[in-house]
Amino acid sequence: MSRSQQIFSGKVVKLALHEIRLPDGSTAVRELIEHQGAVGVVALDEDQQVLLVRQFRIGAGRDLYEIPAGILEPGETPEVCAARELREEVGYQPGTLEALGGFFTAPGYTTEFIHLFLARNLIAAPLPQDHDEFVECVRLPLIRALAMIDQGEIVDSKSLIALLRIARRLGL
Repeated sequence: MSRSQQIFSGKVVKLALHEIRLPDGSTAVRELIEHQGAVGVVALDEDQQVLLVRQFRIGAGRDLYEIPAGILEPGETPEVCAARELREEVGYQPGTLEALGGFFTAPGYTTEFIHLFLARNLIAAPLPQDHDEFVECVRLPLIRALAMIDQGEIVDSKSLIALLRIARRLGL
């Protein structure tokens, strides 16, 4: 990159213009949304029930079913963030937390990377929700959540990726 100019700085993202050099030597300007990263957690209980949240998402313009998730706080590890978000959104502390890898949400225009986890051996330990969050916890069989993917009822990318990774791991 040759030059960068920050255009906007908000609570969650920053927007910058970056001048980049292309393989042929010419330059182009790219818009980049800078994001500190996030986590998503598949919370699976001993009965193979998964804990999802249902909440309004401005980008979709409607309520979505999702795995519990949240933005990394400055200096926070993904594991600590995953445990915190699970407690805030569905009221459980993970007894075990296993990394499932992660992914860039849209590397053509954002730095956002989501770390995925599997939480098991769940222990009731609720934390207060953020003041501007209104989430409904939904507990259902993992097999039902997978059917919801097939039926187009779960359309959130982090949830699709995480739930399908779990299904593959469990041979479903």
